[in-house]
Amino acid sequence: MNATSPPSKPIILASSSRYRQQLLQRLNISFTACAPDIDEQPEQGEIASQLAYRLATAKAYALSPLHPEALIIGSDQVAALDDQILTKPLDKTTAFSQLQHCQGRQVTFFTGLCVLDSKLQQHKTIVEPVVVKFRELTDPEIQDYIEQEQPLDCAGSFKCEGLGIALFEYINSQDPNTLIGLPLIQLVNLLKEFGVGCGSFLTTSNYPI
Repeated sequence: MNATSPPSKPIILASSSRYRQQLLQRLNISFTACAPDIDEQPEQGEIASQLAYRLATAKAYALSPLHPEALIIGSDQVAALDDQILTKPLDKTTAFSQLQHCQGRQVTFFTGLCVLDSKLQQHKTIVEPVVVKFRELTDPEIQDYIEQEQPLDCAGSFKCEGLGIALFEYINSQDPNTLIGLPLIQLVNLLKEFGVGCGSFLTTSNYPI
């Protein structure tokens, strides 16, 4: 748990990602991280932005029965090359193939963000896109990167919070945190709407407590 002044309601981060936890700690609010158990497979005909929206919302609601008084933050990221969803590779062969297809091209990462008032069963969900242009990469460069960073559990086969940043030619984003997995600027806005200020200098709405 982040050791700061507690908000009026418990805040739960529906994620086991240490990177999302580190990002949320920057907002100086107390929270507990819990991993939700949901099926992350896309539905038939579902596009990347729809999948990110659905999974972020589903993660928040999955923890609602366990935390009936809390504000729950759900987030999920889906990568797409053209119209093809890029899954987590899970093995080196798939990671190599993904990076081969991505090199020299633009990939869009859709990060879904949901804030759920568990007591009132009210939520707001947004999806924020980030466009990444990959460098032209040789096969040995791709192989070396995979061996060094082992990005087998990451959508798109890279870790932008680590060495993966060296794979990019540029990033277009309204929030540099979004690509890591948590759009902090949008999260501050949503938390304010639900009555939670991030720092004493920010006022909040008159949301029911």
